[in-house]
Amino acid sequence: MLRVTRLTDYASLVLTLLAADVQRVHSAAELAERAHLEAPTVSKLLKSLAQAGLVEAFRGANGGYRLARPADAISLIEIVEAIEGPLGMTECSLHDGDCGIQDHCGVRANWRRINDVVADALRAVTLAQLLAPVARMPRRRIAARLVG
Repeated sequence: MLRVTRLTDYASLVLTLLAADVQRVHSAAELAERAHLEAPTVSKLLKSLAQAGLVEAFRGANGGYRLARPADAISLIEIVEAIEGPLGMTECSLHDGDCGIQDHCGVRANWRRINDVVADALRAVTLAQLLAPVARMPRRRIAARLVG
């Protein structure tokens, strides 16, 4: 099964909390409480998100975090890669030379194509779209709504 890690799921939740109230700076403790997550986990996520340029960090007594860009300018692939690293469906999707059978492999190019399709789908979904409520509908229609 292909899936993002729990930390990526949590990061998207924390970012939606920031996106829902962009006018003020939010503390890590507040975000942890609102997300029902442990404070050290949220702090770790915020550090990674700040390093990726998705959130801005402010020090001091009134310090905290806010989005670095508007929610509609942050794509889901940026969130995934901030936490997971570069997207790679298979090892050879990312790195040449890491596979002992790559010279004899007939599926490598297809895995790279699949990797590109998944990356494009993640690029097409913004943080702003994650904020929008989705009515109960079949999964195929949800995916079409998010991508379209």
